Amino acid sequence: MTTVVRRMQDLTVEEHTLTLPLVWADASDTRTIDVFAAVVTREGGENLPYLVFLQGGPGHEAPRPFHSPSSPMWLDAALAHYRVVLLDQRGTGRSTPVGDDLLQQGSPAAAEYLTHLRADAIVRDCEAFRAHLGADTWNVLGQSFGGFTTLSYLSTDAASLDNVFITGGLSAIGRQPDDVYALCYDKMRTASEKYYRRFPEHRDAMRRLVDLAAAGEIVLPDGEVVSVSRLRSAGSALGTNDGWQTLWSLLELDPRSNGFRYDLQAAMPYDGRNPLYFAFHESSYADGHATRWAAERTEPADFAADPTLFTGEHIRREWTETVPAFQPWRAVALELAEFVWPRMYDRDAIAASGAHGAAAVYVNDVYVPYEFSMETAALLPDVKLYVTSEHEHNGLRSGPVLEHLIDLVHGRRVR
Repeated sequence: MTTVVRRMQDLTVEEHTLTLPLVWADASDTRTIDVFAAVVTREGGENLPYLVFLQGGPGHEAPRPFHSPSSPMWLDAALAHYRVVLLDQRGTGRSTPVGDDLLQQGSPAAAEYLTHLRADAIVRDCEAFRAHLGADTWNVLGQSFGGFTTLSYLSTDAASLDNVFITGGLSAIGRQPDDVYALCYDKMRTASEKYYRRFPEHRDAMRRLVDLAAAGEIVLPDGEVVSVSRLRSAGSALGTNDGWQTLWSLLELDPRSNGFRYDLQAAMPYDGRNPLYFAFHESSYADGHATRWAAERTEPADFAADPTLFTGEHIRREWTETVPAFQPWRAVALELAEFVWPRMYDRDAIAASGAHGAAAVYVNDVYVPYEFSMETAALLPDVKLYVTSEHEHNGLRSGPVLEHLIDLVHGRRVR
């Protein structure tokens, strides 16, 4: 265990690193990892209760705390009520990060290692940090996959949680990954057509780009020869509040220009910085199932026929051959696609958890479908809902969503 205390403008940041088991369920497995968390406190807030933030992904670390201006955007709202614990989920950031060096163990060993980085293990890490901080209970804010992890938390350790705040993270429970990705295609179809109604000239621009990609004539600065499926994935930006601006700016550029090539590279939803996000993403919807490239298998006929329809977090197997950063991970990704993932949620335990708090559900969410979120919400009658079309999936990072949820919990807003 190590602890470092530093000042960040008017914030106090305590940095904690715990050495924890890689495999919580097997005491005979002696492998360990480091897990990092930053505890952020504002002046006068030293005795406030804790709120642990669980980041989206999977495969991304928590944001770093800054002030004036506040970053992340929701930090000030949280610090008014809590000491905030920013946890780097295992495999990310400063928590023994997953990188290309893991592949030196060989693909089977690397794939086996990744199976121990799921939400259930993150919950065990959270419990270790809660005990380390001396808190009998604490609160949780789960964004996207962090909300999935919160549901796993409620499945096993609900007594440790006071209020739960979930933003865009009420996952489907008891459904096949196929069900989720098929519905996400429907959401992306709607988002694509809405975009083209606003900017009809961009459909022809996209057709021209599709032709260039099919001919192998779009090459990114990192050497990737962009496939049609990778080009379409830039549409994932439509899942964010201002992502349409990213897409509009990209489609206005000359595709032969450096500006286009660099901006397209930046717009891709998956890259080599966090290979865990690519290799691990579909597992986040695998509640007792193998994924077997669910997004690829559930592609609707109209998406296959019309490449101007954008895709979102729909991963393709071909990227393990066409994307330089993913080529070394091909064998690992193929192995994980066949792995039967353990159950992540206990429906009965969630329903009996007595969880209270508030959740934001985004009507137009292209990543976490509204319909399945509302099914899950029905298991949590004491979790108040903020159902809105005002924000997309990243509402927590671009608006006063957390303030709204806190007000709901304290009875200051009407649902």
